[in-house]
Amino acid sequence: MGVVTKRYFGTDGIRGRVGEFPATVEFVLKLGWAVGRVLAHGCGGKVLIGKDTRISGYMFESALEAGLSAAGVDVLLSGPMPTPAVAYLTRTLHACAGIVVSASHNPYYDNGIKFFAADGNKFPDELEAEIEAVLEQDMETVDPARLGKAERVADAAGRYIEFCKSTIPHSVHLRGLKLVVDCANGASYHVAPSVLDELGAEVIGIGVDPDGLNINAGCGSTSPGALQAAVREHGADLGIALDGDGDRAVLVDANGDLVDGDEVLYILARFRKERDMLDGAVVGTVMSNLGLEHALRACDIDFHRTPVGDRYIMEVLLERGWTLGGESSGHIICLDRSRSGDGIVTALQVLWAMCETGRTLHELRAGMTKYPQCMINVRARQNGGPTVVPPGIEDAVRAVEVRLNGRGRVLLRPSGTEPLIRVMVEGVDADQVERLAQELAGVVEAALAAGPAAG
Repeated sequence: MGVVTKRYFGTDGIRGRVGEFPATVEFVLKLGWAVGRVLAHGCGGKVLIGKDTRISGYMFESALEAGLSAAGVDVLLSGPMPTPAVAYLTRTLHACAGIVVSASHNPYYDNGIKFFAADGNKFPDELEAEIEAVLEQDMETVDPARLGKAERVADAAGRYIEFCKSTIPHSVHLRGLKLVVDCANGASYHVAPSVLDELGAEVIGIGVDPDGLNINAGCGSTSPGALQAAVREHGADLGIALDGDGDRAVLVDANGDLVDGDEVLYILARFRKERDMLDGAVVGTVMSNLGLEHALRACDIDFHRTPVGDRYIMEVLLERGWTLGGESSGHIICLDRSRSGDGIVTALQVLWAMCETGRTLHELRAGMTKYPQCMINVRARQNGGPTVVPPGIEDAVRAVEVRLNGRGRVLLRPSGTEPLIRVMVEGVDADQVERLAQELAGVVEAALAAGPAAG
């Protein structure tokens, strides 16, 4: 299959700063119409729209609804719901697609649009390309008698809460555990504490008071300091930090130490391997820590890397019949439990491992040693197109690799969601890793400044 070139879609939908193209009302209205036009051919169903808690969600939800209606497609509205909840509800409500208005872990002033097909998986590249082709056409409204209607899904939260609880055995309960959950003032604020409470845990919620502007602000998986402090203050057994749209989670052990996605992936892989529940290899990305690969190898577990992005992990899992993969950010896919990355489900799988083994989170993570890794984000100039790594820096990359002497890795890649070039260096010596990353980031910054705008 050839590479599909896309103008608007990145690795995780369409995203930008609110009020700046493509995150404008006009574009999102036409996007809704284009999606409706493409889906209307043989679809015959409804489209589910969910959102996180950022203030611009009201605006873009309405624009999508209007665009879909203009194309003759009916709409279901869930209100604020985690991204994985929309994926789940799209499938169980037999909608022909699901749309999430969210910029995930970004600040409130960004927003974006993510899409799920009827089976709960993300739109394939070919469908995104078809939508982009329709976006180039003039917008036309169907006959008034064929306009789409909209209705709210009153029990969306309850449906999703029950689903989350069903992903661990009925015999597992959380009684006696004190948990702190940080919902990032995002889409999980009203469901994550309920899931844990109904399973018997003593729950302390932080980041559960969204005001439209405080999503991901000093809280959640990208700023876990508040959670670490709360775990220590309350003497909790575990802390869970979700991101703004609830599809990723990082954890904090009883000591207040952070446990990232690579360590969570190791814990789940080892737990499943020991109980003959692991199907095939574990899938990570080019950003996954080398320590994860080595720790899995010690457990006789194969490890496979993909490009960054959960869609690529999902593609490999589906293609090969494997069930476990994830990213360092905490975006974990347990395909035998959920069709998408899900922060709540991820946390429940780890809690299941703790309850089943009688071991603490600190003890479960002990078999993996992370390599020092330094990543620096170099901002690129934005012109509406995709960000690309500037040419002419191959010699600098090779020079860093020579200095690592085969005991580390170098990776340069454009972000799929922000105008950034991510410069990553990994090795055994933390001081050397940081020094080399700073040097290489300086070369990238100079190349970007000297060349044309990225994209």
